[in-house]
Amino acid sequence: MNAYHQYSSLQRAAPAKPAPKISDDMLEEIQEAFTLFDTNKDNYLDYFELKVAMRALGFDMKKDEVLKILGRHGTDDGSKISSESFQNVMSDMVSKRDPVEEYRRAFRLIDENGTGLITVANLRRIARELGENIADDELQAMVEEFDMDNDGASKYMLMCSGQG
Repeated sequence: MNAYHQYSSLQRAAPAKPAPKISDDMLEEIQEAFTLFDTNKDNYLDYFELKVAMRALGFDMKKDEVLKILGRHGTDDGSKISSESFQNVMSDMVSKRDPVEEYRRAFRLIDENGTGLITVANLRRIARELGENIADDELQAMVEEFDMDNDGASKYMLMCSGQG
């Protein structure tokens, strides 16, 4: 099932209902995405800005799905979405995420070789890409935290099952 169809029950026209309860950090991240991608600072996101902001929040939506969101939650002409509407839509979408699928997605991003393992080398690459300078012993400690069979790597299946 694609991401938008999970949220297609959201209807336009009705008064804005309170956003679902999500963490303050996530609310801040949603607002930061809006602010960052509101390139002309008009307090609205157009189609392109909305698509990129949603992708930055982990939702890679197809064109027709973004257009449906604009049609249901955007301005009367459906050309852009306000900060408040964006916050409500994204809060709803975030609250309906499957946490196990989110773990899988994150794991796949880190496990660039598709081995099913996260190693110190994987974490070193991620740290470098993020511009972080983390010592190898700290990276090793991160791996060891979830290395339940002492083979020097964290395994995807063990992490998602809660065993390490």
